[in-house]
Amino acid sequence: MNHPKSILLHDFFEIRGGGERLVLLLCQELGLDIGFGFWQETSYGREVLEGLQIFDLAVNSRLIGWRTLKHIKAFQNKTSFLSRYDTVIYSGVVAPLAVRNHQNGLNLFYCHTPPRFIYDKKAFFLAQIPSWQRPALQFLIDYLQPRYEAAVAEMDIIIANSENVKNRIHHYLGKPSTVIYPPCDMERFTWAGQDDYYLSTARLDFLKGVDLIIKAFLQMSDKRLIIASSGPEFDRLRRLAGGAENITFTGLVDEDRLNQLIGHCIATLYVPKDEDFGMSPVESMAAGKPVIGAAEGGLLETIIDGETGLLVGPEPSPEDIIAAVRALTPRRALEMRQACQMQARKFDKKVFLEKMREALG
Repeated sequence: MNHPKSILLHDFFEIRGGGERLVLLLCQELGLDIGFGFWQETSYGREVLEGLQIFDLAVNSRLIGWRTLKHIKAFQNKTSFLSRYDTVIYSGVVAPLAVRNHQNGLNLFYCHTPPRFIYDKKAFFLAQIPSWQRPALQFLIDYLQPRYEAAVAEMDIIIANSENVKNRIHHYLGKPSTVIYPPCDMERFTWAGQDDYYLSTARLDFLKGVDLIIKAFLQMSDKRLIIASSGPEFDRLRRLAGGAENITFTGLVDEDRLNQLIGHCIATLYVPKDEDFGMSPVESMAAGKPVIGAAEGGLLETIIDGETGLLVGPEPSPEDIIAAVRALTPRRALEMRQACQMQARKFDKKVFLEKMREALG
């Protein structure tokens, strides 16, 4: 069987996130083969892989820590097929460990972020779990960290998804990297009007700050909020909202429905803790919708304060969000439409693909 000269390895497909879209776009547009740890129905349909050569390592477990250990072993020991390729692109935390099976040829690492549970958010993650589970997480950190750092050291090229992540790579791994921003499909997102609601599309995860947004809207009964996403915090956040009539949870929606919700909202809200890059604000701006965002992390590279949205403090309070929502009136949001769309073009998928082709030579 004839094989293309390049393959992309990604940890796994569990959600429909920006990292997954980036990986699939690269494979489809550049004709890459693809390998991954596992694929779940909660991610994209497998039909998106049509025409691609697939290596599914079929590693899964409901026990997250055990699953990670199985992934480490699988990418280390079940990726001998990499020797057939001239170029390997790695995406994720565990996939780079396969680099030891590709000693001849180009190794390129697209780094979404050094794993936060090992580095900048280690104490935070340990604090989130019961004390009896902490030794297991600490064992996983101690096991993975030296292997991850050794793998990164073998990469010929490291690409960071933002200046924010570039700084993390330098600080924690001591390695230089080049920034190539993730791709936004400008054609997907269009301004479709302006209804009477604000929108949150952030994954319902404790680092995304959706609880702060809910607390703010609980104090603004005259303002509507739609939360169009899902995640491990779904039940807790619904309880927090307490059945408030002005707050609606849609759960996970398909892309067409999501595009409609973005296209018709007044503005979106996105206040995560030191986000790596953050695709949601770019998608919002692509539809001409300004963003209320936290003034930290990747959002400092995408949102122009006062022109394409409003930046609140790096650790915003509900009161900060309330003030921003009151300031970003429907009229002011309309005035930002053109600036938003112009800013989003800087992150268009055509720009991303052109820069990735250059990196691959």
